[in-house]
Parts: sequence; C-alpha cells; structure tokens
Amino acid sequence: MSKLVEMIAKALVDYPDQVSVKEVEKDQSIIVELRVAPEDMGKVIGKQGRIAKAIRTVVKAAAVKENKRVIVEII
Repeated sequence: MSKLVEMIAKALVDYPDQVSVKEVEKDQSIIVELRVAPEDMGKVIGKQGRIAKAIRTVVKAAAVKENKRVIVEII
C-alpha cells in the first residue's frame, strides 16, 4: 500500500524527493502516513480535500483484495 501512495504523491507534488511514506500495522488495519513538503500540502489535499479523498478511495480499493483496512493520514 505504501508504494501506491508514494507513487501517487510523487506524481502530484513539485518536490518528489521530499515525499516520505511510513506504514504502521495495527491489528486488522494498516495506517499509511504520508509526509510532503509544506509547499506541496495543498497539491496533495486539493480543493475541499478532493485529491486526498481520491487517494484514500484508490488505496481502500486496493486493500479490499488483501482483506485489510487501510487508513491514509496526510501529515
């Protein structure tokens, strides 16, 4: 899951070298923490959070195949 989030985020931002993704597993769920440069925060979140919501939707769809619950946090 973290590779998918990283790939999407790097395609969106101006500073792809500052994108970092950390995966934390807890019980039945996986928390994916996405960190980007402060200047790129708006690009990852989007207007009214639309891009962030789209990223979460894609990741959740991929997680269904593995029977996992994934939470994407943008930090």
